[in-house]
Amino acid sequence: MNEKLRIGMIGMGCRGREVMKTVLGIDGVSISFICDLYDDRTEAARAEIEKRQGFSPRVTDDWHTMTDREELDAVLVTCSWEPHIEMAVAFMEAGIPVGVEVGGAYSVEDCFLLVRTFERTKTPVMLLENCCYGRYELMVKNMVDLGLFGEIVHCEGGYRHDLRREITFGRENRHYRLRNYLARCCENYPTHELGPISQILHINRGNRMVSLVSMASKAKGLHDYIGRTDDADRSLLNRDFAQGDVVTTIIKCANGETVTLTLDTTLPRAYSRQFTVQGTRGMYSEENNSIYLDRDHTEDMHFSWKKQWNNAEKYRERYEHPIWREFLADGLRGGHGGMDHLVYSDFLRCVREGLPMPIDAYDMASLMCISALSEQSIATGSMPVAIPDFTSGKWISRT
Repeated sequence: MNEKLRIGMIGMGCRGREVMKTVLGIDGVSISFICDLYDDRTEAARAEIEKRQGFSPRVTDDWHTMTDREELDAVLVTCSWEPHIEMAVAFMEAGIPVGVEVGGAYSVEDCFLLVRTFERTKTPVMLLENCCYGRYELMVKNMVDLGLFGEIVHCEGGYRHDLRREITFGRENRHYRLRNYLARCCENYPTHELGPISQILHINRGNRMVSLVSMASKAKGLHDYIGRTDDADRSLLNRDFAQGDVVTTIIKCANGETVTLTLDTTLPRAYSRQFTVQGTRGMYSEENNSIYLDRDHTEDMHFSWKKQWNNAEKYRERYEHPIWREFLADGLRGGHGGMDHLVYSDFLRCVREGLPMPIDAYDMASLMCISALSEQSIATGSMPVAIPDFTSGKWISRT
């Protein structure tokens, strides 16, 4: 392997450009190949990469030309959701480690293909779920690991993000969310909320998700927004959006825990990932950034809890996760408050050192399959749906 890791990137839209800036800020890395369907995107990215690293990457509009193992040490998939697994499989077949940005799967069969390809080729693949590296998520995980929350019983998470403009201006901005919201009704973005929860619940490492039930509300938010937004694409008023405004998914785990996920992206609201962890001795709630512990709080505080909102800050000094202690000491950098730098640095470190990926093929399949299974549950009147064991029983003893 060369002194610098030679990286290829597929998808130079909004997310790809943000990732590009993060990757260019990581030592020992060069971006040597980029791909996008649109020339204006690749030209803008090429010019910025050349300015930052001193030489220009190769450019293509056909990602298949990037599967030459001699030219790349790793590939990052940052394009629209639909081809993520197809691309991951192709690069694993070519022996090129691949990191894949977040999104949900379109079929369970694709998830099995991902796992089987990894098992056969042994080529590393990682889901680049940056929220697994979030500062609060890791602090709470640290507290859970130390036993402060007791035995974990229930977790909640959400992707609660007002995306009405992004979706309804999808044609103008060439954004894939529009076609997905027109065609599908599901928990289409499960991994932001479920990734950190899976780490806390030891999913695929002594525990697994066994079934889910999903329910969607009616779809009214986007039509209302288009109808009163002057520069909106009024032709969309004649289209029916399949995606419900709020999708609620409940998951049952082998060890008895429950998880509630909420997708809420087409109504007016403030951003939240709704990260919540409840155990027999305490809880954390992102909605008011509060920690409640039996050892620190009393019953007479139950009805005056608003005074304790944002008290999680008081626990930072003692329970900050070691990853964040080191990161802050070195200097905060990268997008999404530093999470992007941490997840991409971890992927590239594992590629360079030949280490197992922290969010591997089994985790990727387990997290991404929620989209396809929630779609199935909603379509059948919110019937329970089994979640496959992608580890074929290895979850019982995996660490």
